[in-house]
Amino acid sequence: MNFQSEKKLVQKFYKAIETSENQEIPSVFNEYCSNKLLWRGFHPFNMIRGSEEVSKTFWQPFLKSIKKCQRREDIFLAGFNEIQGHEGIWVVSMGHLMGLFDENWLGIPATHKLIMLRYCEFNKIEKEKIIETAMFFDIPHLMVQAGIKPFTSQTAAHLVQPGPRTHDGLLFEKQDEEEGKKTKEAIESMVSDLQDWKSFDHESLKDELKQSWNNDMIWWGPEGIGATYTIDRYASQHSGPFRAGFKDRKFVGHICRIAEGNYGGFFGWPNLSLIPNGGFMGMPSSQIPGEMRVIDIYRREGKKLSENWIFIDLLHFWKMQGIDILEKTLTKELT
Repeated sequence: MNFQSEKKLVQKFYKAIETSENQEIPSVFNEYCSNKLLWRGFHPFNMIRGSEEVSKTFWQPFLKSIKKCQRREDIFLAGFNEIQGHEGIWVVSMGHLMGLFDENWLGIPATHKLIMLRYCEFNKIEKEKIIETAMFFDIPHLMVQAGIKPFTSQTAAHLVQPGPRTHDGLLFEKQDEEEGKKTKEAIESMVSDLQDWKSFDHESLKDELKQSWNNDMIWWGPEGIGATYTIDRYASQHSGPFRAGFKDRKFVGHICRIAEGNYGGFFGWPNLSLIPNGGFMGMPSSQIPGEMRVIDIYRREGKKLSENWIFIDLLHFWKMQGIDILEKTLTKELT
């Protein structure tokens, strides 16, 4: 299957956003998106309907605050989503939105310095229009760059995260379909292992992870959790603490899951629900189920996965627990 026309549409859309004046952004959305666009974003934006509303609620305020914004892509791919009820061609872009943080955004004080917002975006294309978008972005990661610490602790490293080690993630050209099938199979096998969630002690967990991951795997996690390298450190710095930190985990499902070449990924709304046991990210226990909205992007090497970029709406999850991280942190920092 050929996805070249859909890829080119999204590339033109991105270029138009980057080269247009702020007041022209609604016109850009009108040209490239359905007027019934369904847009899913992280808290505090959540779900927005209508292309004009998306441009006015997210993009215009963001571009007013982050001047001379560049989309610095690390991964770009497309594929046909077979998940029932969401079938169709989706185009994925992942990287950073980089610019000069010259005006406050969401109450976060401007730094007048370069800043980078981690993002990943899934766009569904139909009849030469973008009809559905999932755009997940790491607001806490941006807050840390601005000198604000939204979480008391995290188990892995904070850093501005690079693209693939192999520097081959921009799949602008048509890819070998067989390689895409291999990647999708590797991802689905890993998801199947995760759904069991049987291993909790360190050695058993490492043995489980070795089924799906290469030993030198890298897990590029969101702010509040962080990035970690090798199966051993991933088990001790994220997977182990995460499993210990939650109970009553329920897999809800994915809206889109695609792969092309050596890359692939998925998103859900939400992907899963779980209840905090207390301690993870320095947060208290609860009896309230919380939703995790997640995008995962993967790079396959050989038969197994080697890199994983993760976007989790932690602001939404903890707000469901009665903790408004954005409001609480900014109130504390600015008083």
